[in-house]
Amino acid sequence: MIELKELSTGMLIKLLGMKEVNIIDVRPIDAYNGWKLKDEARGGHIQGAKSLPIKWADYMDWIEVVRHKQILQKDHIVVYGYTPDQSQKVAELFLKAGYREVSVYNGFVYEWAARDEYPLEKLERYRQLVYPEWIKTVQDGGTPPEHGGEKTVICHAHYRNRNAYLTGHIPGAIDIDTLALEASETWNRRTPEELKATLEQHGIDSDTTVILYGKYMDPDNDNEFPGSAAGHIGAIRCAFIMMYGGVKDVRILNGGFQSWKDAGYEISSLDIPKEPVAEFGESIPGRPELAVDVPEAKKMIQSSDADLVCVRSYPEYIGEVSGYNYIEPKGRIPGAVFANCGSDAYHMENYRNVDHTTREFHETAKIWKESGITPDKHLAFYCGTGWRGSEAWINAWLMGWPRVSVFDGGWFEWSSDPDNPFQTGIPDKS
Repeated sequence: MIELKELSTGMLIKLLGMKEVNIIDVRPIDAYNGWKLKDEARGGHIQGAKSLPIKWADYMDWIEVVRHKQILQKDHIVVYGYTPDQSQKVAELFLKAGYREVSVYNGFVYEWAARDEYPLEKLERYRQLVYPEWIKTVQDGGTPPEHGGEKTVICHAHYRNRNAYLTGHIPGAIDIDTLALEASETWNRRTPEELKATLEQHGIDSDTTVILYGKYMDPDNDNEFPGSAAGHIGAIRCAFIMMYGGVKDVRILNGGFQSWKDAGYEISSLDIPKEPVAEFGESIPGRPELAVDVPEAKKMIQSSDADLVCVRSYPEYIGEVSGYNYIEPKGRIPGAVFANCGSDAYHMENYRNVDHTTREFHETAKIWKESGITPDKHLAFYCGTGWRGSEAWINAWLMGWPRVSVFDGGWFEWSSDPDNPFQTGIPDKS
């Protein structure tokens, strides 16, 4: 075993905020976000730390992830986790990769998290992004942390492909087709009357705790493609519409079905019947401010206090492709701010970690700030039909940004009206 310098709490405090120092949190991303997974006194991460879960240490492209996070060889690397073994393992990987100044800090649980004077950061709404063990506790009849004991419904989201559910899902989960909540003609959320009927049919009232997750399967051969957008984005799309409708406690399994599999928990193929409720209990929409339609989108473009945020790929943004085989027009809405989703209309890799969990929120906020996307404005995220826009929106909402919405119609509805302006080509930055 390589002997590494172990920092005291006082030594670490002196390093906080130094540009040449990178503090690395190797605990699970859920602990980084704010969950107290080991009964620590306070949840969250050391101020300024970057998330690099020990789980990733076994990935072949670990060093590529490190470089992508701008963790540089010239920096002083400080590694901490729940146990000294965790810190040691990752610290040794840094040394083997050519990093010269690497230290460990082993006082997080019993010193740093235990004392209020030491600064911690957390994701504002981390409670809505749950982890597999949290769901397992619900299944076992217990009450997990930050749960009030309300009736809970677990929903496996899919897009008109029940086989994705029937070939393996979280035990006790029911399936929900995204088309039950959005109309295939417009890809917008359904009417309040239709949403009410759907939610009641799925056993959901306004006070139900709903947990959503998804996976993707190729309908031709049933092989899973967990990196694809379709499954997990579908779950987040459902979450947005349910919250708009008025479900008060909507949660998302961080990383979707892949996280459940990675945790090694049981997988079921039983078709769980839905248990309808008689009444949703509130008027729909309960939170209309979460959705923006074309008239308000036009006002936002003209406002200095608002922005439309385009969550599409760059080829879509400059008008090389529409992104969809059923959308002919190509281009972008003039004045929209670009927030690159990733490679194409079916992927969101710029918003995901390597294990498909939600990207470290500090990274997303930094990238957005560089693009002019800031929490002081009313932001309406959009893409082609609302799915990618919903995932970007949930990132902002989880961070606690106060005025965030989804422009539900997106490019599909905007481009269907020839009177609406559009642009193509590389934007003039002058």
